[in-house]
This record gives sequence, C-alpha cells and structure tokens, in this order.
Amino acid sequence: MTSVPQLLTDPFLQLPTQNSVRVVWFTEFAGTQHSVTYGEDLQHTVYASTTKLSRTREDQYSRVGNQTQNGQIYQQPVQRHIWRHEAEVTGLTPGVRVNYRVTSVCEDGTSVSSNVFTLAPTPEPGTPLKILLTSDHQLKPMTCANLQKVVETVGRVDAVWFAGDLANVSDRASEWFDDNRGGAFFPGLQGRANYEMEHNSVKVTYKGGEIIQHAPMFTCIGNHEVMGRFARTGSLDDEFNDTFPRAVAQKLYSSESLIDNSFNTITYEEIFSLPQSQAGGKKYYAVSFGDVRLVVLYITNMWRSPKLTDQYQGRYQEATKDLNHPENWGYGQLIYEPIAKGSTQYNWLEKELNSPEFQQAKYKVVMFHHPPHTLGDNIVPAYTNPVQIIERDDAGNIQAVRYEYPKDADYIIRDVIPLLEAAQVQLVFYGHSHLWNRFVSLNGIHFLETSNIGNSYGAAWGERKREVPTGYQEEYIALGDPNGLEPVVPTINPLLGEDGKPLPYIASNDITVFSIFDTGRGQVRSYFFDTRKPDSQVVKFDEFNLQ
Repeated sequence: MTSVPQLLTDPFLQLPTQNSVRVVWFTEFAGTQHSVTYGEDLQHTVYASTTKLSRTREDQYSRVGNQTQNGQIYQQPVQRHIWRHEAEVTGLTPGVRVNYRVTSVCEDGTSVSSNVFTLAPTPEPGTPLKILLTSDHQLKPMTCANLQKVVETVGRVDAVWFAGDLANVSDRASEWFDDNRGGAFFPGLQGRANYEMEHNSVKVTYKGGEIIQHAPMFTCIGNHEVMGRFARTGSLDDEFNDTFPRAVAQKLYSSESLIDNSFNTITYEEIFSLPQSQAGGKKYYAVSFGDVRLVVLYITNMWRSPKLTDQYQGRYQEATKDLNHPENWGYGQLIYEPIAKGSTQYNWLEKELNSPEFQQAKYKVVMFHHPPHTLGDNIVPAYTNPVQIIERDDAGNIQAVRYEYPKDADYIIRDVIPLLEAAQVQLVFYGHSHLWNRFVSLNGIHFLETSNIGNSYGAAWGERKREVPTGYQEEYIALGDPNGLEPVVPTINPLLGEDGKPLPYIASNDITVFSIFDTGRGQVRSYFFDTRKPDSQVVKFDEFNLQ
C-alpha cells in the first residue's frame, strides 16, 4: 500500500506587491502538479513552479524520524530530497483578504491539500498594522511557547520581521521542517509544533502560532544562516563552524569553487523569496509595507568562542595544534559582507536612504543581525575585520596567532550609524545576543534587541561580566554597552533584580519576550510570558513611540 502523502510544511506568504503575493510550501516528493486555489469559494486556480533544494542534508546530530541519539541512523551528512513549490496569486486588492489553499499531486495520482488560510497584498500607506518583531529561534526551548502567546495575545499579525538566526545549522533539513523534538522553524511559525516543556513535574505542550500562513515574513541573514566549507568535515555542525575568508580561500583553492571553500547562504536563499536589491540580491534589500520603509542589511560575522585557552580556535587566537596548518585556522570573527564606508553594501545603503521611497515613508526602520548597542556578550569585540598578529621565535617558528579588533574601526558605529542618524531613522531592530534590551541615542534613534524568545546567555550588568581578554592591545569592555549608551528601563512592568531595583533588560531561560510594532499608533510594545507559570497571563512590560 502507498502511504498517504503529506505536505512538509503548510503554505506561507512571501514577497507581497500592491496586487499579488507569493505562496510557498515544501514536500518530500517531486509530484506532478502543485497548485493554489483562491477566492471566496476557492474558485480560482494558479499553478506553482517547483525547484529542489540543493544542500539540505541530515547527519549524525540530526533529530529526525527515528533518530533520537547521535548516529543511530545517519553516521555522516546524507542528502535529503526536498522540493519547494511557489505560486504567485495576482489580481488582489489592498486591504481585502482572500481565502486560499494549496494542493500537491503525487506521482501516483494521490493528492494532499492544506487547510484554508487567508492572504492579502501589500497594505497601502495609512493602513494600521501589527508587525511581529522576532529573531534567534534556533530550535530553542521557549520558542514555541513564545509564538503561541503572540497569537493568543494580539491575534493575527500583518507581517513578521525576523532579525536573523532562524535555525542553528542552515543545511540541516530537520531544523527547518520536522525536528522530532517538536520545535523546528516552520512548525513553530505555523502552529504545527509539538514542543513539550516541564516545570515542577507539570508538562505543557506548545504548538507555536499560526502566523506565516496569513502574514508575509521579511528576514535577514544572521550568522546561523551561513554555512562554511562544503563537505570538508564529518558533520554539519563542523561544516557550519568552518567558514573561511574568501581572500584566503582564493589563494589556497584557486582552481576550485570559491563558494564551496569559503562560506555560503545557499539554503537560506533557496528557501525564501525576498525583495532583492540590484547590488545585494536577497542578502540586503529595502521594501515598503504600509507606512513603513524597511531596510534590511547583511551585517553579521562568524561567532567564535571567547575562551582564551590555547586549545580553542577562538575570537582572539588560534588553537596551538593548528599553528602550522593555516588551512585549519578560523581567522577570528570574520565579517561575511563588507559594510564599511565605500563598500558595495554601504554605497547601496547611502543611495537607499536618499530614495523617495525611504524619505517619504512615515516610519523608517532598519533591520540587521549584529547589535550596535547591547548588554549581551556578542557585541565584543568590535565589529571590524580581525587584525592578525603572528608571533614567532628567533628561528621563525610560529608561537602564537592572535587577533585584535580596533574599537575605533567598528564599521557599524563608525560608518553605518552616522548614515542612519542623518537619514532620521526612527528604529534599528536586531538580535544575536538572546536578550531584550533597548537604547535611545542622542539623535533619537531607538535601538531594540528583542531576541530573548528561546533562551538567553545573560547580560553584562551588575556582577556578571563578559569573558574578555586582558593584556591585549585593545580594551575589551566587560560590562554595559561598549558603545556608550545606557539601557532604558522598561516603562511599564520591569523585572526586578535581587536588590529589588528595576532591571533594564530581560535575560532569562524561563521568561520569554516578544515585541509588536503597531503602526497605527506608531508604538512598539514588548510582552513577556513566564513559562514556569503556564497558566499565567502575558505581561506587557514596555512600550515606546516612534516620532
């Protein structure tokens, strides 16, 4: 008997225009026909084009199907065959939601359909919208609870802005689609998750939220969307950690593929249909949505360990065992896409900020992954190209390879922020450090990091310091925001520290946070939910207005 076919995901919405929107979904069969029916009575049909994902794999660390422990089924990376279907629904009217459903037909003629959802084109200026601000899902423990509470608290949102780090290892298919622990990327955002949390012997299962079936999602690249050298190592984890500078790859692998021997965002770009810029493609772009002009930048670097022991390939040094093997060096926290003044991306940004679409927008928002201001650990060292220092003995033998990051060469602070201030950007939204905190510059830009949705690594505040080197040429800041702003204490219900004083952040592995941008009121509201108290209410703890 043939098994009943299934869709690997529900449909989700991408790339809306004034009269159209794309519908995307995935299957594990190529099929013979894939279609979207739409309209009040589903009376219209449009057919999808199909492509196959080229890099999706599973490995010994996957949690998929019957593999619940390392290496049970997969001993090394193995290709997983997944097909993507995309149809464009046209002839839409702004402000009018339309029913739709997708259907895929297998090779044997059996078919499978989704439930009925609703779609709409890009909203017109003046339309009040609720936009979910989120980031850093990465299959983390509180993510599904977070997304479920979004829907329970504010109902249907009109869009999702995702500031990077969607999954952990971009080429591991199950992290996107069907990790057997129940918290994969698409199930969480489609209300189809099955993630169990336990507190005091009480188990609660969270389903996530039915969100992206109805609302388009705009994403940016975080460090976890980037894969390293292709198929050089024994696992997908190792491959993710093996990103390599393009310039060095060009010298070492001159006759081979530069992409395969440095780093790539192939799977991310194959999964999503996003606005594109002529200069950056899907990697950086700008889009108008209602009253908002959203500018999305590719600002992220390789995360490496801050540990200073010589067995680690880290932020500040190479491992001793690799000193004579430069092909195994990490080259510090390398930056993937230049953003320094004069770079292609910088020049594109400068032009965009001077465009009529940007200047005439009521709300001017910029989204990228790496924090310009935060209490989190990941802002240190400065966002600049690592300066390599090779120490040798008298015979010329390498004794150490270390990296410095000159703070006065931080490309975000030195080059990007002055542009944004001059352009009167109201909100800069980012992630990466897995906490909630916000700042306001002297020029009135609001900086919001609302990435404590799944788990947190703490805040550099009070007694808790960042792990930073001492005795290096640069000074690496252990406490507070290294770029000089004071964090804003939440305006409504701040959490209290052990001293009873209000905390200017939330960095918890029990309390999860989400934020909503209400364009009708010009207001950003942040909420928290304590997963230790599953019957408790969601609490609005902060709000601020964009002028």
